[in-house]
Amino acid sequence: MGRPSEFSQDTADLICFRLSEGESLRSICADDALPSKATVMRWLRASSEFRDQYAHAREAQADTLFDEVLEIADNSANDTEVDDETGAVRVNHEVVARSKLRIDARKWMAGKLRPKVYGDKLDLEHSGAINLSNLTDEELDDRLARLMADLDISSLASLSEVLSEPSDQEEQ
Repeated sequence: MGRPSEFSQDTADLICFRLSEGESLRSICADDALPSKATVMRWLRASSEFRDQYAHAREAQADTLFDEVLEIADNSANDTEVDDETGAVRVNHEVVARSKLRIDARKWMAGKLRPKVYGDKLDLEHSGAINLSNLTDEELDDRLARLMADLDISSLASLSEVLSEPSDQEEQ
């Protein structure tokens, strides 16, 4: 019996379940009882319902990977070893390094799968001065017009009203 190639909701459910449990699509598709990765990709292109189900499974996979990060970090079972000759306890640097690699790989993947939840937060606060002295009058007028349009301000009188209104912080 060959690999399945026709879409089956039962097979789609199994693939998504295994993804949500943290398994990679590559390892799932290595199972001869399941479709190849190319077939799964074809199913994703053809079915919006399967695409939605798959996307939810990938989000759940990120949560599973995050849970695994905590399990790996909390497991110190093989971090040390006893020297047979001296009886001294020493750190098994290879195990510690491998655990760090496993954690970093899962954090990276979780951040890619659910960037709003597990991705790095970017601080985009501007802290420098804005120098307008090198702009021409036309460039300044253009910049002011764009800012007014962004703020939905139709005239300089309206701008004056906006600037004179107390801010939320001042009201408190």
